[in-house]
Amino acid sequence: MGIKMKYDKECLSFIDHSVSCFHVIENMEKKLLENGFFKLNEKDEWKLEAGKSYYVTRGASSLAAFRVPYGKWVGFHITASHSDSPSFKLKTNPEMKVEDKYLKLNTEGYGGMIYSTWFDRCLSVAGQIVCKEGDGLKSVNVNIDEDLLVIPSLAIHMNREANKGMEFNPQTDLLPLMGGNKAKGSLFRRISDQANVREEDILGSDLFLYVREKGKLAGAEKELMIAPRLDDLECVYASMEAIVETQPESYCSMCVVFNNEEVGSLTRCGAASTFLKDTLERIGEGVGKNRSAHLRLLADSFVISADNAHAFHPNHPEKADPENRPVLNGGIVIKHHGSQKYATDAYSEAVMKALCQKAQVPYQDYHNRSDIPGGSTLGNISTGQVSIPTVDIGLAQLAMHSAVETAGSRDVGYLVQMLKKFYEK
Repeated sequence: MGIKMKYDKECLSFIDHSVSCFHVIENMEKKLLENGFFKLNEKDEWKLEAGKSYYVTRGASSLAAFRVPYGKWVGFHITASHSDSPSFKLKTNPEMKVEDKYLKLNTEGYGGMIYSTWFDRCLSVAGQIVCKEGDGLKSVNVNIDEDLLVIPSLAIHMNREANKGMEFNPQTDLLPLMGGNKAKGSLFRRISDQANVREEDILGSDLFLYVREKGKLAGAEKELMIAPRLDDLECVYASMEAIVETQPESYCSMCVVFNNEEVGSLTRCGAASTFLKDTLERIGEGVGKNRSAHLRLLADSFVISADNAHAFHPNHPEKADPENRPVLNGGIVIKHHGSQKYATDAYSEAVMKALCQKAQVPYQDYHNRSDIPGGSTLGNISTGQVSIPTVDIGLAQLAMHSAVETAGSRDVGYLVQMLKKFYEK
């Protein structure tokens, strides 16, 4: 099986099963355990062994996996990506009756989604609940695996200006319909049944809407991947695959997945938290290195921040930079920004291009148009906690932050190939 056919289909399967940030980490854990990684707990003392592989989670939505090298250890090779995607989060007591005829759910926006893309799709609910268990609490991932909800559009007959552009109000236009008035009280019954807990024992929840549509290969030569949550689960998948398929020689290889990138990363599970810093320090302690030795390892380390990038749009090429115009299936996108919204500098750019050349994969460069402000990502946020040379990269995609996005089916294989080279050497 060729690289393209192996990784594109496996990536889509991973995304299909990763319906919330909590399910992303759950699915990563399954893959890591199957490949000989040992789970650590932040509450415990760590005793690490050369040649062994480990992982640790925080908040059930962030994860750091790492392999301790067999030989002389000179630094860390780290990838960073994120588990969350723009969506709608259920508010507390979400069920709302409408004139005793309909039942809808009260939600609020999570991240900067394109509102219009959420209309008239089959949706459902997934996330995490926290329940009483004896004298303590337990967290349970839940997924109502059925076509449960829809956000219905207003008919063109009731708004003749609809095709001239609309401003949507998330409190009035974007609440999902669950059914008729007989559906009242059924949401948490479904959740408790799925989690096998008593409804009255559910004390907290982080629940999100998700699109029920499965990812597909499309295009004249199946060169397109069309799926929800490509940003950033493409990069999560590729980073996970690369670390399980390689054994490091002299660098401790790490795959870090943060939560909450879409809302600024200022959380205990985000890139601005101490999660990466704490994990790096604990690794040093776990193999008996003192602080000076640990800092020397950091001085010879490198971070690849992998978060998807904009391809230039076939209907709006004028929105792209005149000279730096990434395309689908054009390979790794190296992201640059004059005001350092991306962490790439001349050194990290050169490292990435050399890696791509060694891995024999194509690469391309991305800049915003100078008159269009761009978004930020994980690179500079994480370096605020740990000062390591960092490059910001991604895979080219269209319709970023849409409910369903489009990417190139060959690019995920290119990213796995490059990251395997990064982890091996």
